[in-house]
Amino acid sequence: DVVETQEHYKSRWRSIWIMYLTMFLSSVGFSIVIMSVWPYLQKIDPTADASFLGWIIASYSIGQMVASPLFGLWSNYRPRREPLVVSTTISVAANCLYAYVHLPHSHNKYYMLTARALVGFGAGNVAVVRSYIAGATSLTERTSAMANTSACQAVGFILGPVFQTCFTLIGEEGITWKLIHLQLNMYTAPVLFGALLGVINIILIFAIFREHRVDDMGRQCKSINSEGEESGGLDQDAEGNIDHVAVVAINFLFFVILFVFAVFETIATPLTMDMYSWTRKEAVFYNGIILSVVGIESVIVFMVVKMLSKKTGERAILHGGLLIVLVGFFILLPWGKKLPNIQWQEIKNNSIPRATSTEMLMPFWSLEALQLPSNRTVEPVGCPITQSWCLNTPMIYLAQYISSDILIGLGYPVCNVMSYTLYSKILGPKPQGVYMGWLTASGSGARILGPVFVSQVYTHLGPRWAFSLICGVVVVSLLLLEIVYKRLIAFSVRYGRMQE
Repeated sequence: DVVETQEHYKSRWRSIWIMYLTMFLSSVGFSIVIMSVWPYLQKIDPTADASFLGWIIASYSIGQMVASPLFGLWSNYRPRREPLVVSTTISVAANCLYAYVHLPHSHNKYYMLTARALVGFGAGNVAVVRSYIAGATSLTERTSAMANTSACQAVGFILGPVFQTCFTLIGEEGITWKLIHLQLNMYTAPVLFGALLGVINIILIFAIFREHRVDDMGRQCKSINSEGEESGGLDQDAEGNIDHVAVVAINFLFFVILFVFAVFETIATPLTMDMYSWTRKEAVFYNGIILSVVGIESVIVFMVVKMLSKKTGERAILHGGLLIVLVGFFILLPWGKKLPNIQWQEIKNNSIPRATSTEMLMPFWSLEALQLPSNRTVEPVGCPITQSWCLNTPMIYLAQYISSDILIGLGYPVCNVMSYTLYSKILGPKPQGVYMGWLTASGSGARILGPVFVSQVYTHLGPRWAFSLICGVVVVSLLLLEIVYKRLIAFSVRYGRMQE
């Protein structure tokens, strides 16, 4: 056994911090333009409609879902610096493409779709980041490192829209650099800033990042990715088979966790507009505040869960997190007798056009950009009569909605961190790139299917059916967790090399 040297320890944690930064920049790349995609799309291509906007938003997750297993496989056999640099370079190039999508004379919306898909493809390096952190930490360090990784991801999602807001000061026209045909305005400046951050990330990967690996007990091991540059003993504990039942179970649980959170994000704006007669502007503003608070709550939870897991273990915390999410959606079920306000006015006065179902179900970050037609003097508010359930489904009180937000904001980050942590421990000393790629891909698939599911069920059947089905899915997840509970143990514990 080779005891880890102080120099190795410092270099190992410097590299892990570079992975934290990579994770942060990946989530910033997604969220930094999310509030401005719709107005920019309308500006560069008037033929684009709201349904095409949905494809542009989904293209990021589709790109990430495709790329994650590929980059993960690459990282299993080659130095991780290679997929990290290539993926980040793709993201930088995609951001630059996004800044130039106004130039072509036609089909601009397809160029934007391509740019966002490529940014998502570059974000497939999340699998490489998590597999590296899993291999470069001992069992006692793992939960804390995974929590820090998820916290960096959450902070990136929170700060992205903040950066976007700062760039609005440049204005819609901005300045034009004619020599290279570059328009620097409130739509292009954020992506160019993201590209600059990506270049800095690449430089830091070359300058600071090194391949490191330790076994579950923290002993220095030789890494398969190191090209002989690191010393250390070969991991003798890699013998044994991975419990694939546990692996599939965690993949399913992770899919459910991200699925229900995607539903929660998507439904926030149309639900509040229907139940509380909020205008689009009010719904965007209030839900923006609520989701920002939920984001801050999540970061705090990431920090707390690191300490809590040392006392209770990851499985118990995952179980508790799922129960909290279940209660959060159960609270959202309509129980009272009072019905929501109906948009009767638009029946009496046909000159006032109503919001389409597509507009009603667009997430808050795209609704902000919607403009009322000049001939509309009053925006109809309340539950649209086109949704037949509005006539017989009780309203969800604001106290229910706020309580649900708090509980889901508490349960989601707990489940997120515990899923990654348990997954990495189950895989143990085996190469984790491909497995982490599949886990990331399952999360990306959930973010694609969640909004589609809730938009269809909510529109046609209403919140009672939508949230009842979600509760049912979470109950199935809890039953699955009970069935595989004893199998969700670390690889070294399973083979008797360590005590749990």
